[in-house]
Amino acid sequence: MSIFCRIDDKLVPLYRVMWIAATPHFCGNEDCAREGCYEIRLEQDESVWANGSERDQLERQITRWQGGGLDPPDSVDESSW
Repeated sequence: MSIFCRIDDKLVPLYRVMWIAATPHFCGNEDCAREGCYEIRLEQDESVWANGSERDQLERQITRWQGGGLDPPDSVDESSW
């Protein structure tokens, strides 16, 4: 398994990811180029922007990298609680 994830045209080290947006960006500005993209916050207040499939892939890679035993939050079956 690689410690890198491809987001857009960048290879981002998994250990630099601080958080992943759960909902797509929407600010309402007519000239915004990031509408519908997911923000991936990195160390030192840097961000990269991902489409839905890149975001999901990153979430899976981080889960596997950190032990792999847990399902990502969206795939948890809440009826079993």
